[in-house]
Amino acid sequence: MIKYKIKCSDCEFVFNSWFASSADFEKIKKSKLLNCSMCNSLNIDKSLMTPNLSKTKKNQAATKIEEINEIRKNLKKYQKFIEKNYSYVGNDFAYEARSIHYNDKKNNKLKKGIFGNASKKEIDELKDEGIETETIPWINNKEN
Repeated sequence: MIKYKIKCSDCEFVFNSWFASSADFEKIKKSKLLNCSMCNSLNIDKSLMTPNLSKTKKNQAATKIEEINEIRKNLKKYQKFIEKNYSYVGNDFAYEARSIHYNDKKNNKLKKGIFGNASKKEIDELKDEGIETETIPWINNKEN
């Protein structure tokens, strides 16, 4: 099977179509069975088409590295936002989250939200208590 880009000379509409071979395309065209789907003209022909080359493993690896670097860059941007706009509570995250949730928010000393470290078990317990949390991967700033 071969895929051709077909162009109508009358209305300049371009479309793709599959044929068994190049000879098959010519045979169908000469039989006047191939027409433009927009204007019904028989005045159509093959147009130049770029080949569909599969990526090499090296290109795929380079693309993956670019994707990972983009994700890393976005995570670092989110981290900067969090560090600027939230209070760091370290390993006391679960305790502080409960304190904020259960105590009157007017008495809360923190004007900002909090971020810190918590185990999966602690996060699950907080969720069971109705305390909303979000988890994001944290990239060490010392890494390149």
